Amino acid sequence: MKLDILVLAAHPDDAELGCGGTIAKQVALGHKVGVVDLTRGELGTRGTIETRAKEAKDSASILGLSVRANLGFKDGFFVNDEAHQLAVIRLIRKFQPDIVLANAIYDRHPDHGKGSELAFSACFYSGLTKIETKDEGKVQAAWRPKHLYHFIQSQMIKPDFVVDVSDFWETKMNAVRAFKTQFYDPTSDEPETFISNPGFMKLLESRGQEFGYSIGAKYGEGFTVRKVIGVDDIFSLR
Repeated sequence: MKLDILVLAAHPDDAELGCGGTIAKQVALGHKVGVVDLTRGELGTRGTIETRAKEAKDSASILGLSVRANLGFKDGFFVNDEAHQLAVIRLIRKFQPDIVLANAIYDRHPDHGKGSELAFSACFYSGLTKIETKDEGKVQAAWRPKHLYHFIQSQMIKPDFVVDVSDFWETKMNAVRAFKTQFYDPTSDEPETFISNPGFMKLLESRGQEFGYSIGAKYGEGFTVRKVIGVDDIFSLR
C-alpha cells in the first residue's frame, strides 16, 4: 500500500501528541496516513507492552490510519546505525510516502532526538539505489520522500510553520486519551510521571492554542524543517 504520509515516532503516543490533529486533518482530506512506532515504549513507568499496543490500536481507529505498525526497536537504547536505518528504509520503500513526519529534533526525552536523526538518515539513504533491501523476498525500488517535517513535542521549539488543526483538535485529544495508562487518571495507583500529571493536558491545550493564535486560528500544531520552504503562491500564506 502506498501512503501519502508516513509518521515515524519513537514511542506509541508520540505521533498523537505531536501531530495528531494534522494526521486527522489529512485523513479527512482523503490522504492515506500511516504511523510506525519505533519502540513499544517498554521503559515507560506506566502501563505495559500489551496495554500500549492495545491503546495504539484504539488510537489508530480514532485517527483513521491506513497503517499502524511497530518496529520493536529497544526502547531507550536504539541507535542511528546501519541495522536500524535498513529497517526504516524497508518501510519507507514499502509505503513510498511523499511526506514523512518525525520526532522533534531535540526534546526532554533522548529517544525523540534519536528518532529524528534516524528518520533523517533513513529518508536520505532510502533514495540510494546501491543500498539493496528486500520485502517478502523481492528487491525494493529506491524511494526518497519529497519532504521530511519534524513535529514539536514538550520542548519549546520555534516552529517553521504551523498547521491549522482547529476542526480536528477534539479528534487529536481523543486519540491522546486512548493511551489511558499514560495520562492523568485519578483512579490509577501507578506512579505519577511528567505526562500523567493533570497539568500536562493543560500544557498540551495551551501549546495548541499558542500555535493556533500565531496563525490566527484556534488550535495549531508546529513543525520544523531542515531546508528552506518554497511556495508557489504567496497569497496562500497566512
